[in-house]
Amino acid sequence: MIEKPVFETNFPGLNLVSRGKVRDIYDLGDSLLIVATDRISAFDVVMSDPIPDKGIILTQLSEFWLRYLSEVIDNHLISTDIARFPEVCRPYSSRLKGRTMWVKKAKVLPVECIVRGYLAGSGWEDYQRSGQVSGIPLPGGLIEAQKLPQPVFTPSTKAQIGEHDENISFEQMGAIIGGQLAGRVKEAAVALYLRASEYARGRGIILADTKFEFGIVDTKLMLVDEVLTPDSSRFWPADRYRPGSSPESFDKQFLRDYLKSSGWKKTDPAPELPEEVVLNTRARYIEALKRLSGRDI
Repeated sequence: MIEKPVFETNFPGLNLVSRGKVRDIYDLGDSLLIVATDRISAFDVVMSDPIPDKGIILTQLSEFWLRYLSEVIDNHLISTDIARFPEVCRPYSSRLKGRTMWVKKAKVLPVECIVRGYLAGSGWEDYQRSGQVSGIPLPGGLIEAQKLPQPVFTPSTKAQIGEHDENISFEQMGAIIGGQLAGRVKEAAVALYLRASEYARGRGIILADTKFEFGIVDTKLMLVDEVLTPDSSRFWPADRYRPGSSPESFDKQFLRDYLKSSGWKKTDPAPELPEEVVLNTRARYIEALKRLSGRDI
């Protein structure tokens, strides 16, 4: 049975400080609650129709990856076990359960840290125009979805809701957060991608690209927010991977493809999603969860 989707949360007595494209964030003083709703965005626009259980899937996958990758870099996760949450959260346990991370409060870096191992999405579009991806020259003659000679790090700005992220160069990133810190972030992001892609490939999934976020906790660089979910990554089934076209995926590419075919102009208001698109998107997210973590909702 599919549970009623959660489009947004409101918990009297808890301090809501941010409502992002997907997550509602509550400030508990020296820590935060990150509540993953069932909202879904595409092309930086939040759809009016949620995807049932999506927030639970994102939280379960993020917890799995944060623990698996903790040897590469520390992260902000305290717990996903509501029994360990502060007492003030207890009245809302049933609504927080399964979709909430209790985390250390971090100073989040104002950049998105994208690592691409394959030529897809906006990277493929950029390459077709310029032979580059975010200003990084690539060999000629590459085709869509082709594996790159080595992963490339392509940071971007962090847009507000309704606005669009903008690709920036590594040098521009350094001007924003400082050159030394930018170097550490790039090194960590690529190491995380390589470790995760090796693991995923062993479970029949190609990690084409992904987005990481980092923050500072007590002067220490840490991995924060969601990690390697179908919202932030492209997951392709390895047994059906064929370079030369956009591969089948276990992420929201199915939704993006529908929106492109619908004629929507990538601006508000978001179109109503057919039930088939909602259920197919949900099924792809669940498949990613099962294959990668061995868990189910």
